[in-house]
Amino acid sequence: MPTSKFVPETILHVSLVLIALGIVPNASHVNAAEPAAPSSQDLSFFEAKIRPLLVTHCIDCHGADTQESSLRVDTMSGMLGGGESGAAVIPKDPKHSLLLAAVQYDNDHLKMPPDGKMSDAQIKLLQQWIQMGAPHPDLLGKNAVEPRRSPIDMKAARNYWAFRPVERPAVPAVEASAGPRNPIDAFIEAALIREGLVPNVAADRRTLIRRATFDLTGLPPTPEQVAAFLADESPDAFAKVVDRLLASTEYGRRWGRHWLDVVRYADSNGLDENQAFVDAWRYRNYVIDAMNEDKPFDQFVMEQVAGDLLADSSGSSGSPKDFDAVVATGFLTLGPKVLAEKDTVKMEMDIIDEQIDTLGQAFLGLTIACARCHDHKFDPISTADYYAMAGIFKSTQSMQSLKTVAKYNEKVLATEAEVQRKAQLDQSRKEKQAELDKLVKATKQTQPGIEEKSYPAEVQQQLAELRQQIAALTDQAPSLPTAMAVEEGTPENVRIHVRGSHLILGQQVERGVPAVLQLRDSLEISDGESGRLQLAKWLVHPENPLTARVAVNRVWRWHFGTGLVSSTDNFGKLGDTPSHPRLLDWLATELVAGGWSLKKLHRQIMLSDTYQRSSAVDPESAAIDPENRWYWRANVQRLQAEALRDSLLYVSGKLDPTQGSSVLAVEKWKLVFDHTSKDDTSYDSLRRAVYLPVIRNNLYDGFMLFDYATADTTQGDRPTSTVAPQALFTMNSPLFLDSAEALAERLKQQEPTDDAQRIGLLYQLTLARPPQEHEVTRLLQTIEQLENALQSQMEPDQAHRQAWAAACQCLLGSNEFLYVE
Repeated sequence: MPTSKFVPETILHVSLVLIALGIVPNASHVNAAEPAAPSSQDLSFFEAKIRPLLVTHCIDCHGADTQESSLRVDTMSGMLGGGESGAAVIPKDPKHSLLLAAVQYDNDHLKMPPDGKMSDAQIKLLQQWIQMGAPHPDLLGKNAVEPRRSPIDMKAARNYWAFRPVERPAVPAVEASAGPRNPIDAFIEAALIREGLVPNVAADRRTLIRRATFDLTGLPPTPEQVAAFLADESPDAFAKVVDRLLASTEYGRRWGRHWLDVVRYADSNGLDENQAFVDAWRYRNYVIDAMNEDKPFDQFVMEQVAGDLLADSSGSSGSPKDFDAVVATGFLTLGPKVLAEKDTVKMEMDIIDEQIDTLGQAFLGLTIACARCHDHKFDPISTADYYAMAGIFKSTQSMQSLKTVAKYNEKVLATEAEVQRKAQLDQSRKEKQAELDKLVKATKQTQPGIEEKSYPAEVQQQLAELRQQIAALTDQAPSLPTAMAVEEGTPENVRIHVRGSHLILGQQVERGVPAVLQLRDSLEISDGESGRLQLAKWLVHPENPLTARVAVNRVWRWHFGTGLVSSTDNFGKLGDTPSHPRLLDWLATELVAGGWSLKKLHRQIMLSDTYQRSSAVDPESAAIDPENRWYWRANVQRLQAEALRDSLLYVSGKLDPTQGSSVLAVEKWKLVFDHTSKDDTSYDSLRRAVYLPVIRNNLYDGFMLFDYATADTTQGDRPTSTVAPQALFTMNSPLFLDSAEALAERLKQQEPTDDAQRIGLLYQLTLARPPQEHEVTRLLQTIEQLENALQSQMEPDQAHRQAWAAACQCLLGSNEFLYVE
């Protein structure tokens, strides 16, 4: 048969037209078929029936001279290796052979040849050939069929900055009068010298304590805390402030909220059925507690991916800490889902896609989910890499039911003994109820038509005793607590879904991680486990180049307003390169060396000169570096939505400091908001904002005005907008008005007679500084004028209160209150 040049009538592209040029799945993921050597009869069938079809319809575009999208069909190794969607031919498996799927025209996304379908007889021959085991002359020679090799140049791919191993760089030697006090300053100073920039001097102490207190707690400092810092002349005065703030319970509430942005936390599902996530609060509290306890970040990561398996592998059974680890896996269940999707297979794969997307961005700073339909266009992540990870989550039970309306998976937070005891008590209660029902029925039969109060005294006594026993059993057997959590499912590998569609399945891939991030030792996942535990350990393995880098960059961003890598959720090629790559790696190694302690990292950053600089704008430096990319000054940052709301309540004395449980008065599995008249949400709680409900598709307006996270996807970098409705909110919203009135009453209680002293307290509470003399004079004059004007409309006492409330509102709505220098 001729093999050099052919003029086909039609062209068979299989999956190649469907998926743009990208990266072929790595051979390590592919379950390569091992067809047996063919018989002479089988070879005759191939040469007579099959090769002519391939020559006529395929080889011009997929032969020796041209391989569109990396597919060759003129060799057996080419067909077994396949194109970007996996093997074109899987011997003895016609159902999953893409070559046959293409020519059958069963799916709108996969119809080849494009200019006309093959005849039924020709299709039947291809099906018969594949069913026979795809006999081919290439199989006669030993090792003639080689597994397809990835076209990714792994050496070049791993040379990209984010994929290089994290190595601790030497701290730059910088000449300075006193020398940098902190290694961070040496890295920053080296860049400033290179760019010809002069750093700002340190901020004054009032500015510094206000910055640090908002930074670590999301609340303003009290006048007493400011006074104590100003009076402390010791060299470590600011270090003591930082240590006090890190030890505060408010620290976890502030920094826990940062992490909740990253993991798209919400108390409802959103999308089609806005089902209440009534147990989501347990995950929220887990995050807050983990921050306050300074749980090592590597453990924090592993628990969220495989906490249930870590608890099992520890040999413990049912301790509170084990329950914490189970609750942590709520990370995988919190995402939005289309719960009424009738195609349950599609629903499950969509949920898996959302899990991969969130995990990839949150921990690795990579958009792995882009490879669901095709090889990643920019990063070295193939479709096979994606489905290698999909297999791990396909082997995990995230939903207890996929039937409409689907239900997330939940686990009971109780020991086996507690579960058994409740079952026994429930059974006893059931038996007592049956006994009571039987007695009532028998009484009605013997004495029909009479009310219970007329039953014989003996019967009434028995009924009373039974009801008392039932009530006691009910009290002894309350509902056991539950949490949104995952558990092991049925382990299985997943086939590549051509163009992301579960209706067109390609080659099966083994569970694993992206090849470009493969460690020296590949993940060993047995047939009886999902691979989540291995995935969790891989994420925090010392050789993983991304997790520590991404983590320290998030911390840096939340302190400075911009990250060393400004695209905090994307370290791929579409993301930004680091401004200070050596500092990033130094911080990453410092995090690991410090036992993955975030509090140590905070302390290291905040005790640097870089953190403590003033925010003043020097014209010469601003001309060179207007965006402050090189950190020659501090960035002025507006309060985030939660910090603004909490600070208003805090200075007015209304903030409830207690920890919050669920704030949803909605039964489990019920809808909380449905875009019509149903809205069962309330934001009346005076607890910190982190405890307020986060309802997808119905976020609190006061938060949305001030750039709250969307709660649908990873949000590691909130924007800051300035729009007119924000000003209107400060003037007219009940939050501002009520806070101003409460603050005015607080001032009156603390300074009942001296108006000037009252103004001084107002400034100390809101702005952490005393007022200047002209500010006192002007504000007192304004209050007097307003009070006089209001007396014509209301009683004098009420006019007095309203005038002072208006003065308080002026400071609460001022830029100096809303922004942190």
